[in-house]
Amino acid sequence: MKVSALCIRLMVTVLLKNSLYVQEADAASINVDPNRLQFFEYESISLTCGGIHGSSEWRVMKKISSNTSRVETSTGSLKINPAFESHSGEYFCESGEGERSNAVNISVTAGEVILESPALPVMEGKMVTLRCRKKKPSAISTADFYRDGLLIISSSTGEFTIWGVSKSDEGLYKCSISDGGESAESWLAVRGETLHCLKSPNETLHRETCPSWDHSIYLLLLLRTVFTIVMVALLLLLVGLLHCGKLTVTQKCTHANR
Repeated sequence: MKVSALCIRLMVTVLLKNSLYVQEADAASINVDPNRLQFFEYESISLTCGGIHGSSEWRVMKKISSNTSRVETSTGSLKINPAFESHSGEYFCESGEGERSNAVNISVTAGEVILESPALPVMEGKMVTLRCRKKKPSAISTADFYRDGLLIISSSTGEFTIWGVSKSDEGLYKCSISDGGESAESWLAVRGETLHCLKSPNETLHRETCPSWDHSIYLLLLLRTVFTIVMVALLLLLVGLLHCGKLTVTQKCTHANR
């Protein structure tokens, strides 16, 4: 019984270690509420850090230059109310150990037009809708949508929907309204991965997209999963053999006593 209990404890330990590694791969992300990258002045913006370590272990940071950043809060959340143009910039979450989340590039404008686009990367195959919005509510005007500086569509509803988004849809988007003006540009990121990005302090995130080495993480996760399954099978086999061996010994002793 002691041997069986030891095997079970070993099996649980292996499973827990594998589970923790999977959680670490899906570490932290910075979330924006409302879920967009562009805002008018005097609007409210909430930035929060999410992940397995809990928001209190992460802090919201703002990038100042390519080599420097500034701490915006000592906790994993930041409320900007009201927002001003000076709040524009790249924000991300950072742990006490220097691990970083994905980054979002917030744009606050004193102008009349913004582009509403998702703050976080959109999964491949999903639907995404971009909206061109005026600061002062008025009758719907035709909006022109641009990607990487090129006109892609004119919409009488002020919206542009991409059905079954793919990596080819990535790019810098902006919109313009004839009687309102033009919005700033925002990067629409598309990814097929389910893991959040995590980088060291000395590495730079390319906009909101995940780096290419995420594929190696998946391979390592797969190998660890296979290893776990094999270990569990071996441990169960060992427990079974020990159990059968105990029964055999018991039966022999019973016959000998007779």
